[in-house]
Parts: sequence; structure tokens; C-alpha cells
Amino acid sequence: MNRATRRQLVGVVTLGAVAVAAAFVVSPTWLAREVAALSNRPGLFAALLVVGYGGRFLVAWPISALSILVGVALGPRGVPVALAGAVFTCCPPYLLARRVDSGVGPLGTLAVHGERYFGATGHVRGVVAARLAPLPADSISYTAGLAGVPGGAYLVGTLLGELPWVTAAVLVGASAETLTTEGTAPASLLVGAGALAVLLLAGPAYRLARERGLLPSLTG
Repeated sequence: MNRATRRQLVGVVTLGAVAVAAAFVVSPTWLAREVAALSNRPGLFAALLVVGYGGRFLVAWPISALSILVGVALGPRGVPVALAGAVFTCCPPYLLARRVDSGVGPLGTLAVHGERYFGATGHVRGVVAARLAPLPADSISYTAGLAGVPGGAYLVGTLLGELPWVTAAVLVGASAETLTTEGTAPASLLVGAGALAVLLLAGPAYRLARERGLLPSLTG
């Protein structure tokens, strides 16, 4: 096992261990109570939100938990705040992956697959489609970073792809009768977002299949 591979494995194991340990120490519900208690103190409220969004990837919380929290505290007008937070919280894992030597080791294999995907879809379209699909947010962030997706395209794709999920979660929080960070997306949103992701990928998938001779050209 070469040195780069060892570093990658140590890094992955360390992140996993931090997430597991944090799960026993803090929870989204605890953070929700703390933030809600500060909702009438804008400075402290904003600071705790920044800490929550900034460290979320370390504890493997879903973005929706924080979006619901913003909805509880701010109501529907919290959508822009939660959307900015969703984009912000997706940056640390992306930037961390950009610093990894993706030419070797197990992460190198993931980088190759990511490069093929984004090469076929385009950077913005690929990020949007991945965010719309019900996939773990951080896995998308790490893959985009390893594949070398440019920062601007990553931010735009994340903003557009997270918009429906964040909006739905904030509205769930705004309508909650009791303080909670748990909630499920409506079935219509799951189906609609999934269908849109498939639609975005249909064209690139067809072109790739045609280039490989798996399908005839529609233009004959």
C-alpha cells in the first residue's frame, strides 16, 4: 500500500469516526432548541447557524434538518437563509476533496468515475441532477471535488439543485406545531425532483450511448 493510499484511508476513517462520535454527543434536535431560543437575538442566532452549517458535514446531519430548523425559527421567509446555508454547508467537503491527490488510491477510482459523469453531463447540469436526486449531499460534494468540477459551476449547480429540497424543508418547519428537525419530503416532491433529474440526464445518456454504438441516431 503506497503512502497516498494510506493517507486517504486514514482520512476517510477519521471522518467516519468523528461523525460516529458526534452522533452520541450532539443532535439536530439539541441544536434546534438552542437556535430557537436565540431567534430573537439576531447576532447569536446567525453565529450559531454559521457554526451549524459549517460543521454539519463532520456530524453527517442531513441538510434538511437545518432547513427545518430555519423554518421553525423564521417561517417561510427563512427560505433564502436556508438556501444560502445549504450552499455554504456543501463547500467544506468539496474543498477538502479538491485538496486530495485524486490520481492514486481508492479515491482516484472515484475521481475517474466522477470525471466521466461530469464529462458526459456538463458541470452545472451534472451537479443539479445529482442534487435533485435523493442522494447523500456530502457524497455529491466529495465526488465533485475529486472530479475537479470548477467552483463556480459547483456553486450554481448546488444552488439550483438544493432549491426545491430546502424550500420544502423550510415550509415543513414553518408549519410544525412542535419544535422538531424531523420530517419527510412530500411524495410529490420526491417524484418530481427525481423525474427532473432523469430528464436532465436523458440527453447526455442518449449521446453517450450513441457514441458507444448502443443506440442508433434519431436523425438517421
